[in-house]
Amino acid sequence: MSTGTGAASAPAPATHYPPSALSDRPDRPEPPTDSGSPDPAERAATGKSSMFSSLRVRNYRLFFLGQVVSNTGTWMQRIAQDWLVLSLTGSSTAVGVTTALQFLPMLLFGLYGGVLVDRLPKRPTLLVTQSAMGATGLVLAFLTLSGHVHVWHVYVAAFAVGLATVLDNPARQSFVSEMVGPRQLQNAVSLNSANFQSARLVGPAVAGVLITGVGTGWAFLFNGLSFLAPIAGLLLMRARELQVVERAPRGKGQLREGLRYVAGHPELIWPIVLVGFIGTFGFNFPVWLSAYADDVFHAGAGAYSLFNTLMALGSLTGALLAARRGTARLRVLIGAAALFGALETVAAGAPSLWLFALLMVPIGIFGLTVNVTANTTVQMGTDPAMRGRVMALFMMVFMGGTPLGAPLVGWITDAYGARMGFAAGGVISLAAAATIGLVLARAGGLRLSVGWSHGHPEVRFVPRERQEELATAA
Repeated sequence: MSTGTGAASAPAPATHYPPSALSDRPDRPEPPTDSGSPDPAERAATGKSSMFSSLRVRNYRLFFLGQVVSNTGTWMQRIAQDWLVLSLTGSSTAVGVTTALQFLPMLLFGLYGGVLVDRLPKRPTLLVTQSAMGATGLVLAFLTLSGHVHVWHVYVAAFAVGLATVLDNPARQSFVSEMVGPRQLQNAVSLNSANFQSARLVGPAVAGVLITGVGTGWAFLFNGLSFLAPIAGLLLMRARELQVVERAPRGKGQLREGLRYVAGHPELIWPIVLVGFIGTFGFNFPVWLSAYADDVFHAGAGAYSLFNTLMALGSLTGALLAARRGTARLRVLIGAAALFGALETVAAGAPSLWLFALLMVPIGIFGLTVNVTANTTVQMGTDPAMRGRVMALFMMVFMGGTPLGAPLVGWITDAYGARMGFAAGGVISLAAAATIGLVLARAGGLRLSVGWSHGHPEVRFVPRERQEELATAA
């Protein structure tokens, strides 16, 4: 699709920091100054910053409220889907296959989805994808409530949702910047995660009640109907208040162009590599938590819902802290990833249900911190004209690794037990964080400094010259 060039000015190139941003320097460019009159989103951004500052923007507020309802339905369907598959098959591997099928399209077609998103207008694209996902939920509800559901129906539904996600995910990620502008992007990304995790608190709890009371079909029905809210929000938006972003014209070689762009920017590569390892091996919670609830603690759907709810509580806390923090730093990303992997390894050996459940809270905090920090780092370091392709690559690596990791983790869980499967994911995540942290530190000329500050231990990366000065002073 061609785009006009008369009214829209070319996007300013993004500012990129080298890997030495592991030190005290933030990993985001200063927002560009503009002598012209700001649009409503920019006017909202010029006021005093707060944890919820991006909600001053009307279009984003409509988007946010629609996602509250839809995300609640999404979490209800996730819980119901996993439990239905486990009930039909009795196999953790089957749960892993279902998860894999939902994310397989992102692995296969994610980059092509990013190319299309850079060409297409974001709001009409989201109207189509949200409608498709709502229809899938309604079909699965009909099959389940009518008593005709089979596991292959769930497989097909999961794959269909995955196909819609190929366009929906990069479109939603890119559309946030069009609604709020660069000054509020970090805050809006964090609030999106808080939104998703707030729904994760409500969705699993409601799903647990519905599953034990009336069956899984009603959870699917609620999810299908919940997509009416974001569709209404998109239709009510004011197009004139959206940020003008020049869309990429149709042409050859755009996929290769996107890959070359990322390859030429190390500050984009390493966050993507890190979330790839963690997404593939560390985020297979549908496999692990269902197995812990059913096989380890023998506590049923209620415990599975409890695990997800407590993890959502931690994730919500992590998202709000990220919204308040306001900047994304690579050192925060590395540290959160390392703690996430370490906590998973510890939780794998938890002897009691309540200790395991409580550990879900810090796991949720650090897992969400990894997600938000990596997402913001990549978005803020990317030229707007390339954002669809770069975010598609980000989501393809983060979510698309699940088709590779989920069946493997499911097999380890079935063959060696849930504890071994969970521990394996934690160890791999911790090793990835440590390795990439060392690579970035060496590339940026940094060393690890361990000392005391105001009576408390302090661990940070400092330039090698500073490390030598500290050693000399000691």
